[in-house]
Amino acid sequence: MYPFTIILKTAISAPTISLCQIKIDPGSKTTGFALVQNGQVIWAMELEHRGSLIKKKLESRSAVRRGRRNRNTRYRKPRFLNHRRPEGWIAPSLEHRVLTTETWVKRLIKFCPVDEIWIERVKFDTQKMQNPEVSGVEYQQGNLAGYEVREYLLEKWGRECAYCGKQNTPLQIEHIHPKSKGGSDRVSNLCLACEKCNQKKGNKPIEEFLTLKPDLKRGDPSHCQTAINRCSGNEYNSEQDTQGS
Repeated sequence: MYPFTIILKTAISAPTISLCQIKIDPGSKTTGFALVQNGQVIWAMELEHRGSLIKKKLESRSAVRRGRRNRNTRYRKPRFLNHRRPEGWIAPSLEHRVLTTETWVKRLIKFCPVDEIWIERVKFDTQKMQNPEVSGVEYQQGNLAGYEVREYLLEKWGRECAYCGKQNTPLQIEHIHPKSKGGSDRVSNLCLACEKCNQKKGNKPIEEFLTLKPDLKRGDPSHCQTAINRCSGNEYNSEQDTQGS
């Protein structure tokens, strides 16, 4: 679980110290650490991040504050632009990932003679992942060019419920892969559903709710790639990165 040290009772003259390298493999939900000495892994671990838990707690706090404002209290004039984010701000769930990684690097440096830190830097082009042939103006504009989200979904799903095919009825925007189970807000994870189907589905996985239509895809997990891209400009430029290559 944690590194430990052995304290010798007698001093050794001119000791031979083998230097170590810290190797880090950042991820969206877990980050891998390894201490390598003379080409051999002498210690390794996986750091599990609490990003999703932090996000849920912030949403819960926001809901409580919103409820307090809407109760029978004195009228307060709405205020706008009264909160400014500092330069380099990142979301608390992502900042947690950066700070815990830095903490473990400092902890390992304290106990081991580290001369290099290696970080696997990864960036994802989410547009190319969905359509490798996209280029030019199409790459810059994306799917929603010239559309509002609801209008785009109406065109995409033929103005009918994506689940039962009902037409000429009020349609609601529905997350194919539920947000409560990691679904994103990307338009590829949205469809249109009538009120009955929307309530019946709830937060069930789409595979359990019905047999998929040929063009009804499961919500993409692109938020993981986005999280890695967002952190790449902060986590990898930390103070520890200057100690190695």
